[in-house]
Amino acid sequence: MNLERFSDQELIKGFNEGNKECLEILIKKHQKKVYSYIFMTVKNQHVADDIFQETFIKVVNSLKNGCYSDQGKFTSWVTRIAHNIIIDYYRKEKAENTISNDDSEVDFFNNQKYSDSTIEDLIVNEQIFEDVGKLIDYLPPEQKEIIILRHYSGMSFKDIAELTNVSINTALGRMRYAIINLRRIVEEKQIILTK
Repeated sequence: MNLERFSDQELIKGFNEGNKECLEILIKKHQKKVYSYIFMTVKNQHVADDIFQETFIKVVNSLKNGCYSDQGKFTSWVTRIAHNIIIDYYRKEKAENTISNDDSEVDFFNNQKYSDSTIEDLIVNEQIFEDVGKLIDYLPPEQKEIIILRHYSGMSFKDIAELTNVSINTALGRMRYAIINLRRIVEEKQIILTK
């Protein structure tokens, strides 16, 4: 039986039934795209290696616990897990790095950039982020992926085109249609997303 011809869903089913070779093939099948996404985001090989490994540990645990439902591309799901791990990594890095004001004539701490947002601002921004995240789920998979890669990961259209194996024009077109569809959904559901 040639497992490499199996679909992602068949490989996941095989893994859940105890065939570890299915997991190896699944990882091998998607590792280039997922690793490229991680590396393009963090731009550091050691960090990318760690995040890639942590991503697939979470994937394995989620598959074992039955937390994956086949509502789209497996790659998008894995990329979302990687994206969340990258965000956690940057949050941790930001928390560990502190700024000293001692050796500078410029008062860093009297700067809007370094000031904390009010609790109200944080709650409103978090709610908007959550609402937009829910709206994205209504988009077709290609449009959903482009929104996540562009706005949640900050990737350029050139990098997105390379990662998703499409032309830049196709990536731009998908973004355009995603925005049109999001506007339509917001109007239909009468959602207000501004502060």
